[in-house]
Amino acid sequence: MRAPGFWWRPPGAASTLLAPAALLYGAIAARRLGPPGLAVPVPVICVGNVTVGGAGKTPTAVAVATILRGLGRRPAFLTRGHGGRLAGPVLVDPALHAYPAVGDEALLLARHAPTVVSRDRPAGAALAIAAGADVVVMDDGLQNPSLSKDLGLAVFDSGVGLGNGLPLPAGPLRAPLAAQWPLVDAAILVGDGPEAGAILRAMPPGRPHLTARLVPDPEVAATLVGRRVLAFAGIGRPGKFFDTLRAVGAEIVAARAFPDHHAFSAGEIASLERRAERDGLLPVTTEKDRVRIAAGRFRPVALPVRLLFDDPGAATALLARALVTRPGEAAAGPGA
Repeated sequence: MRAPGFWWRPPGAASTLLAPAALLYGAIAARRLGPPGLAVPVPVICVGNVTVGGAGKTPTAVAVATILRGLGRRPAFLTRGHGGRLAGPVLVDPALHAYPAVGDEALLLARHAPTVVSRDRPAGAALAIAAGADVVVMDDGLQNPSLSKDLGLAVFDSGVGLGNGLPLPAGPLRAPLAAQWPLVDAAILVGDGPEAGAILRAMPPGRPHLTARLVPDPEVAATLVGRRVLAFAGIGRPGKFFDTLRAVGAEIVAARAFPDHHAFSAGEIASLERRAERDGLLPVTTEKDRVRIAAGRFRPVALPVRLLFDDPGAATALLARALVTRPGEAAAGPGA
């Protein structure tokens, strides 16, 4: 779905009209959070959102896994496989599995570490451990109570923050904020947008937070300087991607926004290809969108982004502490 604009503005007529539905949804969502679920033999670090889509959750999960490898650990990703048909548990093989089977995020994650798709999170964690993981990094699932987490990280886009502060469908919250804070051990604020202060004020006292930024791949970005492009994206907030293209020096002649995790039809691909050829434009999209486009003549450029923590030492220390919360776990360090 595409997030409606009124979610990110102060409550108005639309959100007021949907308030009764939001009250019901919020009550059901809060009740489903439940007590901690099954504990598995290795630490579980969950990277999620309290709002729907667009904050940078998957790049954050990749950054977390990178730090864990630096601590001498063997992380594996666990994801539901949004948009894929396989329920799992299945270990993703990019040579065998395409987007329709496992979803876009799983294919991106599998480029960085072993990745398991499973709607049953405990079963997925068991497969990850059997495959050699000594720490599980969950991409999403903060609100899923079936698996006990050792560290819950909530990722926030500081450009839009908590939106209007209301649950679905009146606002972007996945559940009432008060019900979600107990799931969050630390917050990660992405970017230096105007809502950073509001996010921090909403957090419980003493809850730690980190700041980070999304940085486009410098080599790909260099090829886009001065280029006339057809930009398109089917992510939580396509406007963020368009802003990134402008920031690296691309000239956006045409832009098309699609819903998050959008499955591009043959007609849509043909339309994009015709527009690019007609006007001499370079088609450019996100990494996540690129994996949802079947191999063929239309080959848009993908601009990857990665998440960089402003204080890498603080991020490393936070993750290292999570690894020693269990009896018998030795403190991890580089080369451990």
